[in-house]
Amino acid sequence: MTTRRAPRTVARASAAQPAAGPAAARDAAVALLARRDFAGRELRTRLTARGFEPQAAEEAVAQLTAEGVVNDARYACNYVTYHAGRGQGPVRIAAGLRARGLAAADIEAALASGPDWRALANTVRARRFGKASPASWKEKARQARFLQYRGFSADHTRAATGIVPDTD
Repeated sequence: MTTRRAPRTVARASAAQPAAGPAAARDAAVALLARRDFAGRELRTRLTARGFEPQAAEEAVAQLTAEGVVNDARYACNYVTYHAGRGQGPVRIAAGLRARGLAAADIEAALASGPDWRALANTVRARRFGKASPASWKEKARQARFLQYRGFSADHTRAATGIVPDTD
């Protein structure tokens, strides 16, 4: 004989409307930051999406920034390190940081402190296509498109593929 259980009707705390105050927004922001690092604008967007008033989200992020918990320059450096390790170039990384609302000065500083981009482009090309340099123009163009998709500039691409620009 089998018995049936009645469905549970326990109200979840996350389903309830969050309190609109800055203290509750700060608690929610700390809970988000416990999982991963966020840029200031990205954190404000997440808090308003969770139902907090924009002013409360702004105050919470400002308080966490003053305490040093939220730091856009640190976030940018960590973002550059992670994505460069995945084989992405500075153009693509900078676009990702701009999309997250970081200041241009923070982006430039983080990219400047990043790896040697030419060496990284050469490493990414060699990992994908082998150590031998491309022999035909068709193969050079194919590899150049790959590197440009990855976010490397034209200079990095030329250096990695051995394409010499026509200076005439």
